[in-house]
Amino acid sequence: MTSIKQVAKVYHSSQPHMVGDGFKVQNLFPNGNRIGKQLSPFFLLDYAAPHYFPPSDAPRGVDEHPHRGFETVTIAYQGALQHRDSGGNSGKIGPGGVQWMTAASGVVHEEKHDDEFTKNGGTLEMVQLWVNLPKAHKMDKPRYQGFDNEQIPVADLGDGSYARVIAGDFNGVKGAAQTFSPLNLFDIRLKAGKSITLHLPDGYNTGIVVLHGEAAFNGTHTAKEVEIAVFDTKGDSISITANTDATLLVLNGEPINEPVFAYGPFVMNTKDEIIDAINDYNEGKMGRLN
Repeated sequence: MTSIKQVAKVYHSSQPHMVGDGFKVQNLFPNGNRIGKQLSPFFLLDYAAPHYFPPSDAPRGVDEHPHRGFETVTIAYQGALQHRDSGGNSGKIGPGGVQWMTAASGVVHEEKHDDEFTKNGGTLEMVQLWVNLPKAHKMDKPRYQGFDNEQIPVADLGDGSYARVIAGDFNGVKGAAQTFSPLNLFDIRLKAGKSITLHLPDGYNTGIVVLHGEAAFNGTHTAKEVEIAVFDTKGDSISITANTDATLLVLNGEPINEPVFAYGPFVMNTKDEIIDAINDYNEGKMGRLN
C-alpha cells in the first residue's frame, strides 16, 4: 500500500552570481546549509538559467581547480561545454548531455564554453549538482562518465511528456550513470495539465527542482520557476500536476549518514581530511593540467 511523501517546505533560489566568467548561477542549496541533511547524498545545486553570451576570442568558464571527496554532475540544457581533467579525461556536452565526474581521491579540472559556442556566442543553460561520496569511496580512483543526449534513456509519460533517466530507475527504465550510493536523478518534462505519480523508496531524501513553469505537488504545495520542493523521507509516492509546461529535476537518494566537513572544493568527513586535501593539492598529488 502506497503512502505519500509530504512536502516539508518549498525554497526559492539565491540571487544570481558569476562563477568564473562563464556561468551566471543561482544556488538552490546548500545556501548556508538551510536544507542541510534533508537532501543527502546531494550536497549542492547551482542552476545557470538561460543567459546569452556574445561571441568571444577565448573560451569563458572556470579555470583549473581541484575537487576531492564527491562527484560533480553537469547537465546541459542549452549551449555547449567542454571539460578536461588531470586524469586525462576530456569531453564535450551539448543540449541534453551529462558529465558525471567522480573526483574521489582528487582531480584537477577545468570547465569552459565549447570552442564553437565561444566563437558564435549563444544562450547557455545548465545545472551543476554535487553528489557526496560515502566515506568508503572518498579516496577511490577518480572516474569520468560522459553521456550525449541520445545516451540518456527516456520513459514516455504520454501526451508529449517524458522523463530522462540520468541515474537510478524510473518505472523499470534504468539510468545511464553508475553511482556509488543508491539514488535517482530524473529530468522530467511535463505538458500543461499533465499529472503523474512518482514512486520512490521510503526513507530516501527527495527534492524536486522546478527549472521552468509551475507544478503542484500532492495537491498541497506549488513551486514555480527556480524553486525546490523538499519532501519528508517517510512515504513512497509523490503526485505532480503541471500547471504550465514544466521542466523538473528530481533528486532522490538514500541518505549518507556520516559526518560531513566541507571546505571550498573539498567534501570530506573531518577537518584533518580537509587539511590533507589542501596539502595534497598544493604538492601536486592531484595532478595538473598541461
